[in-house]
Amino acid sequence: MILGSLLDDLAQQLAGPDVPPSRADARDLIASVLDRPRFWPSANAALELDGPTVAAIHAAAERLQRGMPLAYAVGKAAFRHLTLQVDPRVLIPRPETELLVDIVMAAVPQGGVVADVCTGSGAIALALATEGRFERVLGTDISQDALDVARANLAAITAQSQADLAERQSSASAPLGVIAPVEFRLGDLLTPLRGERLRAIVANPPYIAPVEGADLPNLVRDWEPHVALFSEDDGMRAIRAIVRGAPDLLEPGGLLAVEIDSQRADLARACAEEDPRWRTVALRMDLTGRERFLVAQRNDAP
Repeated sequence: MILGSLLDDLAQQLAGPDVPPSRADARDLIASVLDRPRFWPSANAALELDGPTVAAIHAAAERLQRGMPLAYAVGKAAFRHLTLQVDPRVLIPRPETELLVDIVMAAVPQGGVVADVCTGSGAIALALATEGRFERVLGTDISQDALDVARANLAAITAQSQADLAERQSSASAPLGVIAPVEFRLGDLLTPLRGERLRAIVANPPYIAPVEGADLPNLVRDWEPHVALFSEDDGMRAIRAIVRGAPDLLEPGGLLAVEIDSQRADLARACAEEDPRWRTVALRMDLTGRERFLVAQRNDAP
């Protein structure tokens, strides 16, 4: 099928009684399925697509029509330089979460072991493993379903890394794929990390109070896993457990970086400041200027 014709067909398919046909929506869907830049379908309208590719695009469109978020409909999402498999077993990685990786990369020396708590799809852990130079990267999650997705992403990235290495051996211009050893562990928050000595702990835990669920967008509340969204104790249970337990696992001077909800920023900071094991406690902003990250260092006492 010619790509331009598919764009027209999808625009009609995605239209509804109160939704006019939109080639832009069709373009974005095709670009996501094919892992291409957003305007690639419009620039390549004369390209002929094979039957399986057209079928995959139509199947994604049908899922989108049922109200599924785009990332779930196409089964993938971008996170930094990675393309990750995602489905309703894991949260869809958000652009603001990418800043957590920047915080760790800027503050933590090379080497050592780092851990990603509430890893979900493995986005943070895999970004650190591919961009950093750490001895090991650990990821934990209470959901076995989430870890199944994370391990599938690790397998795909490892295979690509090996392919990049083989290509580099035959071409000096090919990128070198390097990935630190990654291990995903099942368990609640920090529990699977007992016995480790970590250089950094990074986390994007659940931080929404259950009573706030009704205020969430439908695409979030109705599709994304509640275990990764909601936390008891007015949204603070997971944050408090991580802040209070992390010093026992970190090296002296080790880093803690946690994504938080801006309306709970002061509570999160107070939780860390009242613990003498932490120093240089700070709140960092996201790209919209909201207090989004709690950052602290373990004090130097052994």
